[in-house]
Formats: sequence, structure tokens, C-alpha cells
Amino acid sequence: MNEALIQNDAVIFGILMLILGAVFYTSDSKSWFWKKFYGWVPSVLVCYFLPSLLYSFGIIDPTKSNLYFMASRYLLPTSLILLTLSVDVKELIKLGPKAIIMFFTGTVGIILGGPIALLLISYIAPEVINAPPTEEIWRGMTTIAGSWIGGSANQTAMKEVFEVGGPLFSKMVAVDVIMGNLWLAILMLGIGKNKKINQLLKADDRAIENLKNRMEDFQQKSAKTASLSDIVKILAIGFGCMGLSHFLSDLIAPYLVVNFPQLQDYSLTSGFFWIVVIAATLGVALSFTHARSLEHVGASKLGSLMVYVLITTIGMNMDILAVFENPGLFLIGFIWIGFHAILLIVVAKIIKAPYFFIAVGSQANVGGAASAPIVAAYFSPSLAPVGVLLAVLGYVVGTYGAYICGLLLQGVSP
Repeated sequence: MNEALIQNDAVIFGILMLILGAVFYTSDSKSWFWKKFYGWVPSVLVCYFLPSLLYSFGIIDPTKSNLYFMASRYLLPTSLILLTLSVDVKELIKLGPKAIIMFFTGTVGIILGGPIALLLISYIAPEVINAPPTEEIWRGMTTIAGSWIGGSANQTAMKEVFEVGGPLFSKMVAVDVIMGNLWLAILMLGIGKNKKINQLLKADDRAIENLKNRMEDFQQKSAKTASLSDIVKILAIGFGCMGLSHFLSDLIAPYLVVNFPQLQDYSLTSGFFWIVVIAATLGVALSFTHARSLEHVGASKLGSLMVYVLITTIGMNMDILAVFENPGLFLIGFIWIGFHAILLIVVAKIIKAPYFFIAVGSQANVGGAASAPIVAAYFSPSLAPVGVLLAVLGYVVGTYGAYICGLLLQGVSP
């Protein structure tokens, strides 16, 4: 890739914020065109797509930018705290077991989908797998399984366990990022048709709607104009708890590496894992204190803003033109994620689970902590904790599931 046109993170960040401003301005527009457009395309999807064009056309090079690291390590945990401090834990419990069932359905879909995709391509169109004989495709696919069930820590674990070479790993990262984001885009499109999908599934989403309505009533009845003092308090608690999450993570993760190295198999030695877990825990703990009243002055709105900044930094890492460089591998990814989707729909139909559980259960696997709360919050900010909790579960089972998938991939490999 040639040297990017813009390399200054300050300039890139300014462009990303202008993109956010343009999306929010047009989505609030009374114009019939924009009303029609955002009726079909969720605004959050546009926030993913537009930054990806900057990378695809060589305007920026995200591999040389620290913006995603900043957003994922600083803004993500802060947003999780601000989105969860107003949560009603009792109402969350009332959502029942369907969230867990759909999460593990998504996990099984990834475990079985990879071997099925490889088997189909091997028989139907083996020539599309354009790789030297020394590069065993199945090994590289294990890293996608690690990422799609857990996260980057699980992906790295699979790279080491199955001895995946650098060139092959780079190709698999492209499949992981592109297909993962395309699937996210499809899920986002489905959110706009949430009611119709639930009717087709004959799903009962009353528990979700009750929680959503209760939280919205809580916000509306007690809402007041935020003063500078209120905003400072919100940011102090949010960023203060974020700092505490990092501080504790820096103590816990190295301690576990030295004293309990076997926990690395469960991703429990990952610093990012502990940052997310501690931030979510602090947010829930704050919901039982007076800090919950900060929702009256817009705590979740500031949390949502941080999420949108994170979305743009995720989007700028997606090269939409990469799909044309090695289409064979992307065909495998398409079949793989397709099986995952079909299994989710079938199980949702059987247990009458609403679309919310399909979307969040899937993203808790494929997207992890970076996108599962985003998807949940797009339904309603009050539902973000569901995405957080399921994403954390994904980190725990990710290495197990990916290892099983790896053994199956090895078994069906030509």
C-alpha cells in the first residue's frame, strides 16, 4: 500500500467527527430523501461505512494510527460504565434464558460453520482456494474461529496453538474483519425491521419492550438540563472508573500470567478482558448507588457518543476493496457466517426468541465487547449491559470453541 495521504491522527480524528456530525445532521433532517434513506439504512451503519472509504481509497492508513487503540481502551470502558450505571438489574433478570441460548447457538454456528464451509469449497470449487501448498487453509481458519467466538486474545491463542504463519494469518485477518463487519451491517439493517422479523418468528419481545419502556420513562420523568457541574461529574466518574479498570487490569493480568499460566487457555490473562469485565462490574455496582441519578442529566447520552466515536474508528480499519484480492477465502467466510446466521434463525424460530437476542447473541460471538454493546444499545441504551455480559462470556468460551473448531477443520481438510 502506498503512503497514506493523511497521517496525522488529529486530522483523522477531526474528519471522523465531521462524518459523525454529517450523519446526525442528515438523520435528523426533515427532507423526504433522508427520511427514506435512514428508514432503510440505520445511521450507525453509515458511521461504519463512511470511515472505511478513507482506508479503501488510501486517504488514511489505520495500521499507523492510534485512534482505534484510544477508542477501544479509553472510550469503550468509559461508555460501558456510563451506559450501565442506570441499569435496572431486576428487569435484566426478567429477560430470561433466551439470551444465553441464542449466544451458545451462535457459538455452535461458528464451530460447525467453518468445517462445513471448508468441506463445501473443497468439493464444489477447490480452485478458489488460492494458496501455496505449504499454507494449510484450515490452520488459518482457526484464528477466525478464535476471533468470532471470543476476541483478539483468543485469535492470538489459536495462531500459536495451530502454528499459523504470518502471511496466511494476514489473509485471515482480512476475512475476519471484512466478513465480520459485513455481517454486522446486515444485523443493523435488520434492526430497522425488528417488528416485522419478530412477527415472522412469532417471538414475544414483551420483556425487552418493558425494560426499554421503563428505562425511557425513568429518563423522561427525571430528565433535567445538565449544568457544567453535572457534565464534569459524569466524566469524572466515567473516566475515573476507566482508569481504575486499567489499574486493576495491570495488576490482575500479569499476576495470573506468572502464577496461573494455564488460565491463558481461557483468555483470563488478557488485559483487555479484565478492563471490560471490571468496567462493566463497576457500572452495574454504580447502578445501586446515588450515581444512578446522573442518568437524569444525560450519562447514557455521553456514553452513546463515545460508542459512536468507537464505531468510526472500527470502520476506518475496514478495507472494502480487500474482498477482491482473494475472493476464494471470502467465499469461505461467506458460507461460514451464513451457516451461523441460519442456525440462529432456526433456533430463534423454535424457541420464539426476538430479533434482539439474534443480533446481540451473534455479535457477542463475532464482534465481542467492541460491537455487542453497540448493537444492544441501538435497540435501547438500557439494553447495552446485555451485550456486555454476553461478550464477556464469549471471551471465556472463545478458546474452547475455537480449539474444537480447529480439530474439526483439520479433520475435513483436503
